[in-house]
Amino acid sequence: MEVAGYDRARVLKAFDDAKTGVKGLVDAGVEKIPQIFVTPPDNVVQTSDTNREDFSIPVIDLEGIGKDSIVEKIRHASETWGFFQVVNHGIPVSVLDEMVCGVRRFFEQDTEVKKQFYTRDVMRKIVYNSNFDLYSSPAANWRDTFFCFMAPNPPEPEELPDACRDIQIEYSKHILSLGFRIFGLLSEALGLESNHLTDMDCANGLAVLCHYYPACPEPELTLGASKHTDDSFLTVLLQDKIRGLQVFLKNQWINIPPVPGALVVNIGDLLQLISNDKFKTPNVAPMVKIAMKFNS
Repeated sequence: MEVAGYDRARVLKAFDDAKTGVKGLVDAGVEKIPQIFVTPPDNVVQTSDTNREDFSIPVIDLEGIGKDSIVEKIRHASETWGFFQVVNHGIPVSVLDEMVCGVRRFFEQDTEVKKQFYTRDVMRKIVYNSNFDLYSSPAANWRDTFFCFMAPNPPEPEELPDACRDIQIEYSKHILSLGFRIFGLLSEALGLESNHLTDMDCANGLAVLCHYYPACPEPELTLGASKHTDDSFLTVLLQDKIRGLQVFLKNQWINIPPVPGALVVNIGDLLQLISNDKFKTPNVAPMVKIAMKFNS
C-alpha cells in the first residue's frame, strides 16, 4: 500500500529519466527496493514442487528415434502443456553460452555506453529500457530489457551494440533455422502439410528480447516478471543456467528448472488462435535471459 502523499508518477519519471534501469539501482547500493517495484501480495507467484510424478516436463529430443514419434510428442505437449523443451536442436552449446555472456556484457558495461540505446520509442531499431509498461502497470518488475527485431528487416550490424553484436547475429540465424524446423513439426502435429504454418508467414518476423535480472535486496517484495501469455506465434527461450521458468498448470505455479543445452518452446497467443485452441498458450512468469519471438 502506498503511503499518503506518495507521488508515484514523479518517482516513475525520475527512475526513467536516469536511464540506468534496475541495474543502476543495484550499482548505487540500494538496500530497500523503491515502492514502484513492490508487488501486491495477491500477485506474487507461489511455486509448487516440480518433483511430483504428474509434473513430468516435456523434453523432446529432435534427433530422437523416428519423426512420427517426435511429431506425436510435440502434439501432446502443445495440446496439454502449451510448451516443451528441445534438446539436440542443432545449436552448439558454445553459441548458447556466448549469447548469455553477450547479454550479460551489454547490461554490465559502462552506464554511459548503454544510455545511447535507452528509449521508450518502440519504433527505434534498438530499444533498451526497464519495463516496457513502466507507466501503466500497477507494479514494475525487477528487470531491464534490450529489444530489437532481427527479421525480416534486421538492423545493420553497426547499429547493434558492440557487447553482443556478433553473437546476436549468429544466434539469430540459428534460431530462425530452428524456428522453421519447429513450425514444420507443429504443422504436422496439427495434421497439416509440414510447410503450412511457414506458408502462413508464421516465421517471417523474429524479435529478440534480452532480459537482465540484477540481484534484489528484497526479492520477497517484487517479481522479475509478472504472469502473462506470449503475444506471438512461438517463443523460444534460452534460460540462464541458474534461473528457471515458472508455468501455471493444474491450478498452480510450477518451476521448470533449466536443462543443460535445452531451449524452451512456448506456444504463443497467435498460434493458439489459428489452431482453433487445439494448441494452448500457457501463463508464464519467466526468469530467463533471452526470448526469441516469432511474429508475422
